Amino acid sequence: QVQLVESGGGLVQPGGSLRLSCAASGSIFNAMGWYRQAPGKQRELVARITRDGSTNFADSVKGRFTISRDNAKNTVYLQMNSLKPEDTAVYYCKGEKGLYVYWGQGTQVTVSS
Repeated sequence: QVQLVESGGGLVQPGGSLRLSCAASGSIFNAMGWYRQAPGKQRELVARITRDGSTNFADSVKGRFTISRDNAKNTVYLQMNSLKPEDTAVYYCKGEKGLYVYWGQGTQVTVSS
């Protein structure tokens, strides 16, 4: 059974940092990524990393967020710095394997003073 379990969300003040983790089990993914969905908005890509370490980021997070993965642990991380209120959303982990995609249950990130 394939599972993606996110952790690390929470409430943080503007300018603060959070680190999200996504632990995968049941499959080895060619690429893993983080997406987010704010209320009333579509889910959007935040960052994505392939198994060989190639990355891409949404323009809105470039220079503030980094993505990394530990292939031995089958885990992907999202380090979020200089957080802004507009980063508030539910963050979802996504795993890609060929034509198949899998999603985690999501973790809430709230940036507010």
